[in-house]
Amino acid sequence: MKMRFFITLSYDGTRYHGWQIQPNGNSIQQELQEALSILLRQPVEVVGAGRTDTGVHAKMMVAHFDLDLTKPPLKAEESSSLKEELERVLAYKLNKLLPQDIAVQEVRQVADDMHARFSATSRTYHYYIHTRKDPFLAAYSWQIPYPLDFGKMNEAAKVLLEYKDFTSFSKVGTDVKTNLCDLKEAYWEEVAPGQWRFTITANRFLRNMVRAIVGTLVEVGRGRISIEEMRQIIEAKDRCQAGESVPGKALFLVDIKY
Repeated sequence: MKMRFFITLSYDGTRYHGWQIQPNGNSIQQELQEALSILLRQPVEVVGAGRTDTGVHAKMMVAHFDLDLTKPPLKAEESSSLKEELERVLAYKLNKLLPQDIAVQEVRQVADDMHARFSATSRTYHYYIHTRKDPFLAAYSWQIPYPLDFGKMNEAAKVLLEYKDFTSFSKVGTDVKTNLCDLKEAYWEEVAPGQWRFTITANRFLRNMVRAIVGTLVEVGRGRISIEEMRQIIEAKDRCQAGESVPGKALFLVDIKY
């Protein structure tokens, strides 16, 4: 018998080579799988809701794993039911095993057909920019040394909502079957004087997509790309036409809906 569980967690991605297990560097997925395998005394494979890149953070990530109950599970500790104990104790003991930059908020049993990635209906990212040097923002926001027209950048962000194919903002050579995404919102807002946040929500995202979009919108804000040229870039379906990818340190996955 197997039980499926969702884990809700957050992490600072600074020290990691992204979510997915890599042959040449540590990852969030690797840390989580190793902790679960030690705790449950059986091999555990974790499936995430998405793949954050190197240095990218998550205020909310969801992953699932299956627990084989034919093998000895976590030792009982004054619990009225195995399910309640696993949900309560797993979160507590995982946090003791995981490093300080990874934190589990919740572990809960879900239906066997629930999937952390494929059952998700939307994902939201935030990207942070600041326009004045600030030592307390440097680690998690990107400083822009030149003036930006955020009004124009919001006009260009609205253009994104008119399209479905985002090949121009996708990393080349990925294994996805389609580059179609359903964007629900994309906008800039000033969250404090000189501090701006970009919010973007879609049913799915392509590899490197948010960072490439932000890089292109910054070029709009600098006056190097017009609104019409923004449309041409999207319609070209050519990554070379879009702006450069911005640093990952200022990007956060903040919400996932099911």
